Amino acid sequence: MLLKKQPLVAFPLVYLGWAYIFWIPVLLSDSSVWAFPNLIWFLIGGASPVVAGLGLAAANGGKEQLEDLWRRLTDWRRIPGRWWLIILLFWLAYDLAMAGLAMLLGVAGEPLDTNWQLFVNPGPLLFLLVLSFVFPAVEEVGLRGFYLEALQQRFSPLVGGLVNGVVWALWHAPFVFFPGYYANTTFHPELYWWMPMIICHTLLIVLVYNRTGRSILAVLIFHAMMNFTGEWLRISPEMYPFMLFGNLALAALLVMFWKSGRQSLPNTC
Repeated sequence: MLLKKQPLVAFPLVYLGWAYIFWIPVLLSDSSVWAFPNLIWFLIGGASPVVAGLGLAAANGGKEQLEDLWRRLTDWRRIPGRWWLIILLFWLAYDLAMAGLAMLLGVAGEPLDTNWQLFVNPGPLLFLLVLSFVFPAVEEVGLRGFYLEALQQRFSPLVGGLVNGVVWALWHAPFVFFPGYYANTTFHPELYWWMPMIICHTLLIVLVYNRTGRSILAVLIFHAMMNFTGEWLRISPEMYPFMLFGNLALAALLVMFWKSGRQSLPNTC
């Protein structure tokens, strides 16, 4: 059975197949993704990381593997103290550094339009928190908790991260075409820079994952803080293609780090 014999192939088939089947009506619709019934199709399709991750975990490892996923999702003690600082503050530092560099190079006159009112306006804040934290919670359990874990049992962190990132990027590609998906955000992606950026982000996530005892909670928060920080700072649209170069530079540093042999195998607890 494919689900048991080839989980590295089975995961992207279930992950992408489930999502695309339910997202087709949304892509063919002229109505907003947030309108009924498009929202229903979007949410069902968006559950594919959990469907693929938990389904394959149950098929391959049964109760023991499901319990391992739960422990890695909920055990905050797996995360060393210094990594909490990195997880919570990395994207803020990175976005501010890139904004400063963009101003220095003349890429953007006003790279940020920080929304301080967000913290006194519960409606938009709640919407942003949902987008920032709930969706990554759905994604990370299957994509990293199961699939990245399985990939790193066979491949190096670099190869496993690249495969994981490509699959993740393919899952996100339809978001560009969902009617109205980004209507209430400052993020308006284009495939030519967003897809490679997702792959670069994945390599950073691999590093966080391996340095926090394979913690799903760590990568969930890291992913969520990336989303939240970008929307809070209100990164200007012209900044995003420029920020790809920063992501590529970070990815290159990670490749050099892994090639040096200092992290040839994932850390474990």
